[in-house]
Amino acid sequence: MADSGTDTGAGHTTGAGALAPRGGFGRLWCAAAVSRFGDALRGTALPLLAYALTDSPLLISLVTACGFVPWLLFGLLGGAVADQVDQRRAMWAVDVLRGLLMAGFAVAVALDRAGIGLLLALSFALTTLQTLFDNAATALLPAVVPKERLAAANARLMTGQELAGRFVGGPLAPVLIALGAALPFLADAATYFVAAALVASLRTGTPPRRPAAAGRTVRREMSEGIRQLWRDRVLRAFCVSVALGNVGIGALIATLVVVVKDRLGAGDFGYAVVTTGYGIGMVAGGLLASRTIALVGGKGRTLLLAGVLQAVTLVGFGTLRSVWLAALLLGLFGFAGMVWNVLEMTAVQQRSPAGMLGRISSAFRTVSVAGTPLGALCGGAAATAYGPGAPVLLAAALLALGTVALTPVLQTADGAPSDSGQIPPTGR
Repeated sequence: MADSGTDTGAGHTTGAGALAPRGGFGRLWCAAAVSRFGDALRGTALPLLAYALTDSPLLISLVTACGFVPWLLFGLLGGAVADQVDQRRAMWAVDVLRGLLMAGFAVAVALDRAGIGLLLALSFALTTLQTLFDNAATALLPAVVPKERLAAANARLMTGQELAGRFVGGPLAPVLIALGAALPFLADAATYFVAAALVASLRTGTPPRRPAAAGRTVRREMSEGIRQLWRDRVLRAFCVSVALGNVGIGALIATLVVVVKDRLGAGDFGYAVVTTGYGIGMVAGGLLASRTIALVGGKGRTLLLAGVLQAVTLVGFGTLRSVWLAALLLGLFGFAGMVWNVLEMTAVQQRSPAGMLGRISSAFRTVSVAGTPLGALCGGAAATAYGPGAPVLLAAALLALGTVALTPVLQTADGAPSDSGQIPPTGR
């Protein structure tokens, strides 16, 4: 394998242990935190706006579904492009465009011109741009952080995002909504511009490029990423597991506002309490991920425990009716989910051959996210047919099934190399 940053399309380092220019990770961390703060404002305000516009759980869930469909249509293309361009420039350009879209939407909300159709279009457009941004961000990190520190860097990035989103953005959203329905979306637009400036200030060097081979096409580049993903037993199993789980997650997040408001009888404050509880768990999971893995006794066992804990907590959330208990259960759910996410992202980054991280991560995301829009629609249908608690129990069952799908490779996930020596082991 090549050193971190060599032939990744993200930048350059002088060796496996070398760091990017001083302050690079700090600015990347700040950009991620600022952007997540804006996402939290929008993520809280958008379903509340949808709830105010319609009383149909199916239409509300459709807003969430439209936020995932672009991954099926453009996810692989985004990964192929991310491997061929300067990831830093792609990220800040995308953020500028997303900031302009959000500013326009804020104006529409202020003028009372935002209907369900506009919400659907916004969700679709933002995620279409995100397919390039996320794949570029995944490929950029190894150019800023040496490979042996990727797990810790992923944990710090995810923890910072949750701190900014759940502890600041989430609780602040109802306050901004009370002051003006357009304010959360206007603030979100501003965070995109700030994040773009931070990413643009990174100095990772001119991305090295391999000479273009004759006959190479975008379609062939995408196919190569899919084939490489399929050859790796651990990543292949992760994909199947996460795809199953994401059907359940789609059902949960698409109807969460319905569950909290209709089943638990809570208002906007109660909704913020529940989502903040989830965020507290996510932050704790990021801070304690390494210690949790060491305490449990390996990555494979940790993944198994995290999957079981997520399923059990959702069963409790779907059967009990206390807002505060719901916040506690979702906190445990978030803790387990963060530990899982750290291990998942690190595995993708460490097991991907040099120069293919964008394509492999896009193939992984496309396959794993494929079930989310389906889950969102199933969640809306289940809530309509069987009541607001049904999507939560559906999510619990699918997350349990996803954990079972991963069990054949849990021992391999503790560090054994995959099929080819070209792919680095997952050990930290």
